[in-house]
Amino acid sequence: MSRPLTATIDLSALRHNYALARRLHGGKVLAILKANGYGHGAVRCAEALAGIADGFGVAAIEEAIQLREAGVQGPILLLEGWFEPAELALIERYELWTALHSLEQIDDIEAAELTRPLTVWVKIDSGMHRLGLAPADFRQAHARLLASGKVGRIVAMTHFSRADELDCATTPQQHACFVETLADLPVETSLCNSGGILGWPALHGDWGRAGVMLYGGTAADRLLPDWPRPVMNFDSRIIAVRELAAGEPIGYGGGFVTERPTRVGVVACGYADGYPRVAPAGTPVLIDGQRGRLIGRVSMDMLTVDLNDHPAAGVGTPVRLWGEDLPACEVAAAAGTIDYELFCNVKRAAFVYHD
Repeated sequence: MSRPLTATIDLSALRHNYALARRLHGGKVLAILKANGYGHGAVRCAEALAGIADGFGVAAIEEAIQLREAGVQGPILLLEGWFEPAELALIERYELWTALHSLEQIDDIEAAELTRPLTVWVKIDSGMHRLGLAPADFRQAHARLLASGKVGRIVAMTHFSRADELDCATTPQQHACFVETLADLPVETSLCNSGGILGWPALHGDWGRAGVMLYGGTAADRLLPDWPRPVMNFDSRIIAVRELAAGEPIGYGGGFVTERPTRVGVVACGYADGYPRVAPAGTPVLIDGQRGRLIGRVSMDMLTVDLNDHPAAGVGTPVRLWGEDLPACEVAAAAGTIDYELFCNVKRAAFVYHD
C-alpha cells in the first residue's frame, strides 16, 4: 500500500472554468499554465483544454518547451519574455509568443537572425511597478519593433495589481493610464487576469489571461451563479488514533494542549507535502465529509485533527484537506496565505486525473 495522499484533478471542472472565463471576458482568453499549471499538472491541463483554449501562458521558456515536446499545439505566450538573447532562437524554433518588458530587449530583437516574424506582447507598467515599459516609452518601442521587420504582430498588455479589490480605485486608474498610453495606436490589448475577468467587466480588452480561476481559486470579491469549480481535491486518511487526557500537549512545541479528554487522529500529510506549516489549530478539514478541525502543529509528514465530534472516525477514515465542500481559500485564509500558494506547493501526493 502506498501513502494515502492524493491530489485528484477534475479536468471537466477545468474545462468548465475556462468556458466561464471566456464567456465572462467576451474576447479571447489565454489559459495560464505557469508553475506546472498552478500545481495541477501543466501538460495534463493543456491536453484537457486542447481545441478549447485560445492559447496558453507560461512564465518562462522551459515551461513552454515542456508543453511543446508533449505535443501541445496552439499559441504559448512567455509571460516573462526571454532572459538571454540566445533564447530568441528557441522562441522561433518552438513557435512561441513572447512578452517584452524593456527597451534593451528591442536591441536583442534588432540584432537577432530570425527567419519568421515574432508575435510580441509589449508589457506596459501602468502602476504594478514590476515588469514593463514606462508608458512614455511605448510609442518608441512600438515604432522600433515595426521598423525592425522582425515582428509581425504586437499586443499591448498590462497587469492590474489590485483587481481582486472591487472597492479600490487603483484598477480604474491603471486602465486609464493604459488607454492614454495607447491613444490611437491600432494594437490588440490584454489587461485582465482572473481578478479582472471576474470583477471588472467594463475593462476587458481583446485578450484575457485566466490563471487561478481556471483551478477554482479565488480571484475577486464577486459572487457568480456559476462560480469557478474546484479542480483539485487534496485528500488523505487517518493513520493512527490517540486517546489523550485533558492537559496533554500535542505535537512539536506543545503549543496546543487538550482542554478535555480528546480523541486525536493522525493524518498522513504535512508541510513537506505542501500543507502550510503555519496553519493554526482550528483550521478546517473534512473528516469523512464532515467539518472538523486541525489541532497541534503541522509536522513535515503528518498533522493531527480533533475526533471528539467524529465518534465513527478511525484508522482509514478519509480526510479532505481542501477541495469540494472545503475551498482552498478558506484553508489559506486560516494560514495567512492565498490559495495560489497552496496549489503550487502540493507534492509527494499521487496525482489522479479524471474527466
